[in-house]
Amino acid sequence: MNHAYLLIGGNIGDRIENLRKTRAIIAAVCGPILLESSIFETSPWGKTDQADFLNQALWVETALAPTLLLEKILGIEQELGRFRAEKFGPRIIDIDIIFYNDEVLVLPSLTIPHPHMQNRRFVMAPMAEIAPGLVHPLLRKNMTELLEECPDTLAVDKKT
Repeated sequence: MNHAYLLIGGNIGDRIENLRKTRAIIAAVCGPILLESSIFETSPWGKTDQADFLNQALWVETALAPTLLLEKILGIEQELGRFRAEKFGPRIIDIDIIFYNDEVLVLPSLTIPHPHMQNRRFVMAPMAEIAPGLVHPLLRKNMTELLEECPDTLAVDKKT
C-alpha cells in the first residue's frame, strides 16, 4: 500500500462543507484517510483580491499509482464543481498531491513532491501538524524545519 499526503482547500461557498465532501469522496475513491490536520484559514496566495481559503492536509493510504491518483483527484474536483478559470483564482475545491511515498516524480502533468510546497505557509502549517518529522526527499529537511524556514509571511490561522 502507498502513502500519499494531499492538501485540500477552497474559498467559494460553504468552505467547511466542501472540505467534508472532499474528504468523504477521497476516502471512497482513493483510499482511507489515516490522519487529517486541523483546518487552517489562510490568506489567498498569488492573487490576493479574493476571499480567504480553508486548507487541510490529509495522509491517505492508497493502492493507486501517482498518475491514477491524480486522475481520480481531478475527477473529484470536477464532481464538486471546480472549474479552472484563472490561475490562483477562487475555487470551490483544490486538491494537490504533496508527497507520494518518498518518490520523486517529474512528468508533464505531475511533479512530486509538490515543487512549491516549501514556499507556501498554507501547505507547510498543516503538513507540519500531521507529519512534523516527515523528510522532504529532495530538500532533506523535515516539515517542521521547512515551516520554520518558509519565506511566506501570509496569515495562516488554525480554525478547528
